[in-house]
Amino acid sequence: MTQRLNAKIAVITGATSGIGLAAAKRFAAEGARVFITGRRKDVLDAALAEIGGRVVGIQADSANLADLDRVYEKVKAEAGRIDVLFVNAGGGSMLPLGEITEEQYDDTFDRNVKGVLFTVQKALPLLARGSSIILTGSTAGSTGTPAFSVYAASKAALRSFARNWILDLKDRGIRINTLSPGPTETTGLVELAGKDPAQQQALLAALAAQVPMGRVGRAEEVAAAALFLVSDDSSFVTGAELFVDGGSAQV
Repeated sequence: MTQRLNAKIAVITGATSGIGLAAAKRFAAEGARVFITGRRKDVLDAALAEIGGRVVGIQADSANLADLDRVYEKVKAEAGRIDVLFVNAGGGSMLPLGEITEEQYDDTFDRNVKGVLFTVQKALPLLARGSSIILTGSTAGSTGTPAFSVYAASKAALRSFARNWILDLKDRGIRINTLSPGPTETTGLVELAGKDPAQQQALLAALAAQVPMGRVGRAEEVAAAALFLVSDDSSFVTGAELFVDGGSAQV
């Protein structure tokens, strides 16, 4: 590895599987000291064992403000600052208009909008000058998908956050970018089809057929793009939305 994050302090929320886990592995391999969060202790412990190296796990729900306070108290005590903040925690479910419930709306917006807002806001005292923030968006925020409007709207909000926050933080030299994956083979994606492996594979095949590159992405490919956004290689990139989608939102 090139050690592009040598001696950097990185915090990644929602890093126990999929894109977050892949990013934690890549950032650690590139020299960062990594703090990760996850809601379930057993899954968090498994992720820590898989990542190895200088990684610290904190059990936390990003939609819970008291949990966020605990996260940053630990980061402050053990590292004193944050150079990289990858706000990746989130999720959603599918319901068509006419069947959307208040519970689904609250769950999605709490995880994807409220959680992101306060994850960033509560990190501000620890963010070093010139630090980099990534918000995990989605191609769903720019395209239409049946039964996915609540999730899509929550991800579109993040794009707006980035555009505005770079102006709020410009005097501190903090960069904020949105990383928007397309269909990526992760647990969160395949479980939209339920627990049946055959249905999960059918979902992946259907999604691959819609991607110009003819396949779904890998979490490691998105992590590589995340590394670009948090490294000095992207020192003049801020307020942008980087699609890692095989062209699916570009045609």
